[in-house]
Parts: sequence; C-alpha cells; structure tokens
Amino acid sequence: MTRHRLWLNIFMVIVLAHWAEHLAQAFQIYVLGRPTPAARGVLGQFFPWLIKSEWLHYGYAIVMLVGLWLLRKGFVGRSKGWWMAAFGIQFWHHIEHLLLLVQALTGTAFFGKAVPTSILQLVIPRVELHLFYNTIVFIPMIVALYLHLRPNADELEHAVCSCVAPAR
Repeated sequence: MTRHRLWLNIFMVIVLAHWAEHLAQAFQIYVLGRPTPAARGVLGQFFPWLIKSEWLHYGYAIVMLVGLWLLRKGFVGRSKGWWMAAFGIQFWHHIEHLLLLVQALTGTAFFGKAVPTSILQLVIPRVELHLFYNTIVFIPMIVALYLHLRPNADELEHAVCSCVAPAR
C-alpha cells in the first residue's frame, strides 16, 4: 500500500471538484436566482449537454463507489468503520443513479413522473437531494481521513499503508 496516499489524494481532488460543481449550482439557484434548469454548475456552463447526461452522474457515482472500495484496504481501526459507512451510503446513492440511468436509457419514467426520478427524489427535489447525498457521504469520509492520518498507537501498529510514518 505504498501508493495509498497518492491515490487517496487523487480521489479527494475528484470528490472536491464534484462538490464544487454542486455548490456552484446551489449558488446559481439560491444566490443568483437562476431557475434550476439554467443552474448548471461550472462544467455545464461550457458543456450544457454534459450536465443533463445521466451517464455523467452515474459515472461519477461509480467512480465514488469504486474509489471508496479500493482505498478501504489502507484504513484500519476507527477510520475503517467511518470509511465503510461512507461506502454504504454511496452504494445506495449509486442505486439511485442506476435507477435514473435505466429510466433515461429506456425512455420510461417510473413512479408516474414525467421525467426520470429516483426513490428519494419523490420527497426531496433533485438539487437538494444530491447536496444531501454528497454531504452524508462526505462527512464520514472526512472523519475517516482525520482518524486515518491521526491513528492511535494500536492503529499505527496495524497500519498497512504509508500515509502516516511511525514516530521515531
């Protein structure tokens, strides 16, 4: 696991870039007063077709899921529990995106709706729902990272990566 920190850093850049997109979209809606379809984040300003693609959203959900799964091996003790909590929540988020993708690909909206709709989107609007999902995945990730980079003596003894060098 000598490259755990490198891959963890790359993964976090991707996660933070995705967060920036959602925050930009929320800013466009709630501060600038744009209607939701015109609030496309940063990438959507230059590539409006991209932001409407369910493939893009599903692809990110998969990248998150795979990243959380592959990086889990470097976590031990308390940090592993938090990291796996983020994985579990992201797994459900991925299911929601899979449901949206299937609807988009088949041209069949579920739940009697006119457009592809996820399960929790039945009670929470899509923009707010994705801010919620990203928040509840991000929080345990940050706790896991904090604990991972500040292991107690037992965790340091069982560390399998080079993220934290043993004290000398």
